[in-house]
Amino acid sequence: MRWLVRLIGLVVVLAAFFLGALFFLPGERIAKIAAEQITRATGRTVTMSGETRLSLYPVLGVSTGAVEIANADWSKAGPMLRADSFKVGVDPKVLWGGDIRITGLEAINPEIRLERATDGRVNWELGVEGVAPSGQSEGGTPARSARLGLTLDRALITGARLVLTDHSSGEVHQITGLDLDLRWPDYDGTATLEASFRRGSGAIRVSGHLDEVGAFLDGAATGVAATLSAGGGTVGFAGRAGLRPEAQGRLDLDIGDTGAFLASLGVGGVDLPQSLGRSVTGRADVTVTNGTAVALREVALRLGGNSLTGAADIDLAGEVPRFNAQINAGALDLSKLAGADTTGGGVASGWSKERIDASGLALANGELAFAADSVNLGDLKLGRTRALMVLDRSRAAFDLREVRAYDGLVTGEFVVNNRAGLSVGGATRAEGINLERFLTDAMGITRFAASGSGEMSFLGSGASVEAIMKSLSGKGRVSTGRGVISGFDLDRLMRSGDVTGGTTVFDSMSASFTMEGGNLFNQDLAMRLPLARAEGKGRVGLGARDLDYLFTPVLLEGETSRGLAIPVRIRGTWENPKITPDLEKALDLNLKAEREELEKKAEERIEREMQKQLGVTPQEGQSTQDAIQKKLEDKATKKLRKLFD
Repeated sequence: MRWLVRLIGLVVVLAAFFLGALFFLPGERIAKIAAEQITRATGRTVTMSGETRLSLYPVLGVSTGAVEIANADWSKAGPMLRADSFKVGVDPKVLWGGDIRITGLEAINPEIRLERATDGRVNWELGVEGVAPSGQSEGGTPARSARLGLTLDRALITGARLVLTDHSSGEVHQITGLDLDLRWPDYDGTATLEASFRRGSGAIRVSGHLDEVGAFLDGAATGVAATLSAGGGTVGFAGRAGLRPEAQGRLDLDIGDTGAFLASLGVGGVDLPQSLGRSVTGRADVTVTNGTAVALREVALRLGGNSLTGAADIDLAGEVPRFNAQINAGALDLSKLAGADTTGGGVASGWSKERIDASGLALANGELAFAADSVNLGDLKLGRTRALMVLDRSRAAFDLREVRAYDGLVTGEFVVNNRAGLSVGGATRAEGINLERFLTDAMGITRFAASGSGEMSFLGSGASVEAIMKSLSGKGRVSTGRGVISGFDLDRLMRSGDVTGGTTVFDSMSASFTMEGGNLFNQDLAMRLPLARAEGKGRVGLGARDLDYLFTPVLLEGETSRGLAIPVRIRGTWENPKITPDLEKALDLNLKAEREELEKKAEERIEREMQKQLGVTPQEGQSTQDAIQKKLEDKATKKLRKLFD
């Protein structure tokens, strides 16, 4: 039993020595050890001021007064971190030297400043040998990580204020109400994070973990997972990441309301169409290199009605991002982006007056190859579509390589320019277009059926669809093969003047046109019919959606003694045009020869009467008027002679 008594005595002596050491160890000593260790590990001066108190139970720890961690030497914003006080709990092994194991950390009212200089330097790169506090390498010596001499069982921060400043752009962002729970019990193990804060209109929560923290701080890429939740939506990433910065992994999106989600992040006023991003779910494989090059592969997105797949490369090094992307879509619905206003009954009543926000054209530059099985533009319906868009400084140019529409093919160029106000323009060519379906969708005209081809160049400007349509200018031509005009029988109209119903069949049609001020003008419509020909000229109001057109059919000679013309005036709205025969014009055209004959006979009779009454007989080659004038001159001469006789 003697050895047992001696062992117990030894334990009692050691315990007494340990407790005595704690009672006589000043709190300032613990604070000084912590400050020196953090300063040595990060390269930033750590200052602890005010009263320092030591606690022995339930953990060995110290509470300090105000604490500051110095900023980068190029910053003029003050300390990188400032807090009214710190509470730190440490493992008792710190008394014998070695690494500090922090068992608890609590910051009171901390303020953290993160800054990016105009030359790209950042103030949060810390703890690297051969690297100045500014985060830049000195003397050309390759930088290498220095092992931090501490671990952290748990850190709690409540009510913090975070200020992010980008001196190159002048942007300053603030995050308030930041609560953080960080656990890092093993230097080479896993760190976990739970945080919440307010950035905009709602609360934001961030959670995740970082594997092999020691290797991460040494510059290696390690496993990482993070989830951000805000405004009813979540964004998650799982993969590997490094300090360069670099990352590779899977990005998952599940956002029920994009507007609310962005508002929670401080980006307000975003109202996306229902089928084009109002809700977003999907995934993508993401690779980030050197913090500026982003590669997206296996992209699959569902945008609340539309589904997209594709890939993209994004360069973030310039003033605005530059991209090279390819997008594939199935049936793409863009009907909410364009079209006409409608009444309660669903009948088109005018072009949309809603302001078009084209500011997004300035957010990036690059090229986008696009392909879709079909595209619904509201008024227009397209089939298989292949196009290349080049976006450069708020100007998007579309190369329409293949647009299948209305049984035909459309190719050409289309430009949307927002450099100095919104304008649209282009030059297109079309072949084999079903004009009945096209005119029904585009203009609400349902009476004309034929297969047509043509070309058109156009330019329009304005802040809404209505303004653009009312400003259109340009020119073009169109031609068709055999077709039908519904609503009246031309043969019956020409024979009896009846315009009530029926159809007119024609063999071919051609026309050219110009556009100015939102009006289309045509002067040379030519149409061939089995027993007649027809001409047309007039105005089509593209902006006002109305018509004022004169259509003149002429029966071919041989059917009657000569060609009989009965002009038809078409006036009114696109939806309900009025078709009436122009009787005044008909009389003018059909009785022109008779009128000219009557006028000639009347003139001859008047001359005969004048000659008889005045006794004038015109000589050969002399008109009646000249003969009368000559007789008057002769009489005046005779009277003057009598005065001198």
